[in-house]
Amino acid sequence: MDSIVNKLSEIESAANAIVTHAEKQKDVLEDEYQKKREEFDAKLESDTQKKIDEIRQAMMEKTSSTLGSQSGSSSDTIEAIKREYDQHHTEYAQKILTKITEV
Repeated sequence: MDSIVNKLSEIESAANAIVTHAEKQKDVLEDEYQKKREEFDAKLESDTQKKIDEIRQAMMEKTSSTLGSQSGSSSDTIEAIKREYDQHHTEYAQKILTKITEV
């Protein structure tokens, strides 16, 4: 009977040792997974920020280019209107005076 109790005691001790070891392993694995999650999150954040910066830079360049071409177009239009006025301002003034005095 003592031998059976001793065997059961040994089995229980072995089972406790296995459970303790498994809990330690679980903690180690949880730490490893947490570290990997943090590394993944940091890399994802870095990659995302890099992509956002690239997109922002491309948009700024496109906007700058568009504004530059619009500014050039506006300047050309203003210059053409100035030239038109310089060439025909006397004629315009005469037409305005004629309209005013017709009444």
